[in-house]
Amino acid sequence: MRRTRFRHIVDTAATFLLLVSVVSFPLQTTIVGQTTLLKAAAREQAIRIKPYSRHPSRDALEWADKELRRMSLEEKIGQLICVAVNATFMNQDSDAYKALRHQVEDNHVGGIILFRGPVYESVMLMNRMQALARYPLLISADLEAGSGMRFDDTVNLPWNMAVGATDNPDYARRQGALTAREARALGVQQIYAPVADVNNNAANPVINVRSYGEDPVAVGRFVAAFVEGVQSNGVIATAKHFPGHGDTATDSHRGLPQIDVSRERLNTVELVPFRAAINSGVGSVMTGHIALPEIDPTAVIPLPKDVRIKPIDTDEGGEVVVEKGTMPTTLSPVINGILRRDLGFDGLIVTDAMSMSGLTLYFTQEEASVRALEAGADLLLKPADPDAAFRGVREAVAHGRLKEQRLDESARRVLAAKYDLGLVRQRMTPLDAIDRNVAGRESVDLAREVAEHAITLVRNDSNLVPLTSLKPDARIFNLAITNGDDRLWIANSFAGAIASSGRKIETLVLDDRSSDVEVQKALARAKGADLVIASLYGRVRTGQARSVGLPDPGAKALATLITNKAPVVGISFGNPYLLLSFPELRTYLVAYGDMPSLQQAAARALLGQTDISGKLPISLPGLYPRGTGIQLKHAQ
Repeated sequence: MRRTRFRHIVDTAATFLLLVSVVSFPLQTTIVGQTTLLKAAAREQAIRIKPYSRHPSRDALEWADKELRRMSLEEKIGQLICVAVNATFMNQDSDAYKALRHQVEDNHVGGIILFRGPVYESVMLMNRMQALARYPLLISADLEAGSGMRFDDTVNLPWNMAVGATDNPDYARRQGALTAREARALGVQQIYAPVADVNNNAANPVINVRSYGEDPVAVGRFVAAFVEGVQSNGVIATAKHFPGHGDTATDSHRGLPQIDVSRERLNTVELVPFRAAINSGVGSVMTGHIALPEIDPTAVIPLPKDVRIKPIDTDEGGEVVVEKGTMPTTLSPVINGILRRDLGFDGLIVTDAMSMSGLTLYFTQEEASVRALEAGADLLLKPADPDAAFRGVREAVAHGRLKEQRLDESARRVLAAKYDLGLVRQRMTPLDAIDRNVAGRESVDLAREVAEHAITLVRNDSNLVPLTSLKPDARIFNLAITNGDDRLWIANSFAGAIASSGRKIETLVLDDRSSDVEVQKALARAKGADLVIASLYGRVRTGQARSVGLPDPGAKALATLITNKAPVVGISFGNPYLLLSFPELRTYLVAYGDMPSLQQAAARALLGQTDISGKLPISLPGLYPRGTGIQLKHAQ
């Protein structure tokens, strides 16, 4: 064992020195030498990255079995834990760096999930951890909307619902392929996407535009296309949140949602996209903290307050505590049995974040970790206390509650996946290729193309769209209403695109902090305008009590404008269901998100510079059915 460990240290050191040389050597060579080195790195990357299959290769299984025979119990447990980090710059003497190093070296964790951080700091930190790890780390990230969802200064692709509004699954495939290529360039090998939830609940505070829509079959087509795009480019796709988080009115970051439906209903709605994902070869499925009392009625009760950990993914005031509930899918052998047995899924099962209140309100981290493995999970994602998760599993094995063979089963899947991803051969990520492969012209162009085909005109009763009939020197007042802490910049992309056309536009932003004086100021400016645009930034805010809604000051101002019959064009840069709160709004467009591509596409559509061709992938109950969308050709 000592000899093996020493050989690993030597190999790792050599690999790290090679990485450093790849980064620094070009500074000391001629242009010709640099070009040769870059081409060699590109060839190596092309050889290494192969399409990913959830069925392990023979070589992968042989390697996994060989390693399992010499792994300690602690190393096996560690392979089943994935810790989280926001990868900012960390000095090696900092507490944050030491804490992460502890997880890698002492707990032998199998993976790290990256949250928001700068590009180079993220990649460098992961390279540091890869150099320290006994076995290659599986690096993952929630890239539902492309690299921009987690990496600073990269491109945010449109949300899934915008893709659904195009009615073209090829866009999902292209987004998946692009996201995977950028992920590998950033050192990420597993994407926690696509969202396979069917958003058939207009009050859903956490899925919303993250879903492709409300029709199960249509969602399945987009999910399958995204999976194919991702895995054909050598990255593991993850369908989430099994068995479906779309028909919930509670955010599992804040509490435990319940879907009180029968197995027959699950078969015909929620499970349809997951079947499509499995049939397309998806490598991983994420289970959600969702209770299904008709499927598993096992009762759970909240922990005493002095036993619960403090909430991590929300604040204490934001937690939703239900006095009684039933077993969440994450910990339910019954529901996980449906995934393994009935749907025939034999890939990696990963839990949703173990730090979310849907779990921590009812179980300690020790107990939740053991129950998740008993239920069939392979990876414990983002424990609130990784040491507690590790300790709980080790004690369960020591006391005979968990068999070591059960750990072997999951560790074998994890190790085999790492082998087939090429991580045994090359775990380091070269830095010099990032700025050639990430956030380039292809990313910008795809985001723009999808956005232009997604913009949906739901209502145009006053014929205000397009603005071609508005006189050139007309005064346009843009009332931006946001549920985020971003009033200084949120409307810049949209207002800038309008202004660049030569139109005169003035913007005022209202949020939760806006006073009555600000509301009155907005109404006064609207009164003197020829046209009012209500830019509605009611967006998904996971873990937040005010997710997808509009703050009261802005809602009050908009309601007043509608009552006063002002010429208002409402544009939803997020939640498409906002028209339900303002049913008398006579002009309503949906952009499905606040990404720059969507804001700029909405501006071009409004100005008559592009066609408007999007169709609602969801219904607006009592107002418009799914598929609604007024089709307009751009001005010639």
